[in-house]
Amino acid sequence: MQALRKGYEKILEWVVIVLMVILAVEVTVGVVYRTMGASLVWYDEIASILLAWLTFYGSAYAAARRGHISCPELVAMMPPGPRLAVTIVVEALVIGFFALLGYMGWYVLEILATDTLVSLPDIPVSWVQSVIPISAVLIIIAELLTLPEALAWARADHAHGATAEGAAREASH
Repeated sequence: MQALRKGYEKILEWVVIVLMVILAVEVTVGVVYRTMGASLVWYDEIASILLAWLTFYGSAYAAARRGHISCPELVAMMPPGPRLAVTIVVEALVIGFFALLGYMGWYVLEILATDTLVSLPDIPVSWVQSVIPISAVLIIIAELLTLPEALAWARADHAHGATAEGAAREASH
């Protein structure tokens, strides 16, 4: 399972890197063209889309690395029983939220099926907005791949980071 998780994480990392490179090149080309007095009509719209895609796919990558904001010190200070219960509830809420986001994202795609981009009318808005249900599924997969590790941490007699000093340090910033 660990190898599968690391492979999944690496794939998402490369997706994020590729999107960052494409965004940087696209914006640079747009600036160069604008400087030469031949502005590209589509570059700012595409840059906005790439930034949104980078955000959504980057969130999936962060989920695979368990890098989203949380309160591990607070949960770590709990005894194993309540810590496990809180971990299960949190994981269920996260997966439930992204299942709902994915469902609603898919629903919106049907509504946007006939719309196109303003500056590039050959590109459908539904293709652009497909990042929402796709990233929701990617985040759910990441949560499921990291779930065994989270549950093992919650079941441990003394969870990593379970100190009053650590909790105070986390709360102070």
